[in-house]
Amino acid sequence: MRPTIALLLLAASLIGGCDRQSGQPQQANAANVADEAVPAKLDKLDRSHKGEAAPTFAFTDPKGRKATLADFRGKPVLLNLWATWCAPCVKEMPTLDALAVREGERLQVLTISQDFEAAKIAPFFEKAKFRKLQAWHDPETAFSLQMGVNLPTTILYDSNGREIWRMLGDTDWVGGPAAKLIAEAS
Repeated sequence: MRPTIALLLLAASLIGGCDRQSGQPQQANAANVADEAVPAKLDKLDRSHKGEAAPTFAFTDPKGRKATLADFRGKPVLLNLWATWCAPCVKEMPTLDALAVREGERLQVLTISQDFEAAKIAPFFEKAKFRKLQAWHDPETAFSLQMGVNLPTTILYDSNGREIWRMLGDTDWVGGPAAKLIAEAS
């Protein structure tokens, strides 16, 4: 009974944390997100973790093999935490795919699902027909739980695995303002 209750509480916290679009300020407080140069559409930028090392949590690649962010050292990584049940997450996925196509080998775009049911991820990708994104999965939901972030959250790491910034909530990743932020990794 206790494991069931714990799982239900965990699910409720993740579902409740999905960054729904509303008129209210989103997840981060103004002290963490204030950046006068950031356009209104990117007002959810958080630089308070700048310089922190990437976490060492294990996740799985599309074939089920274990991986960590350290496996991508040597090039910048844009890590997106999302889930199939999170509407803002699903909304931004096509723009992440377009970004991954545009950036090519200069930037690794990792979309790591926080879904509890791994079986939902591959069908989502098949239906979406993404050109570059792959179906990575965090079966322990370690990223969202241990980092204390809501979905979607996107984090840019430099080629040495150091955080540059976090974007809280969904974003249009193909526009000029986002391109300027991505350029900070070079």
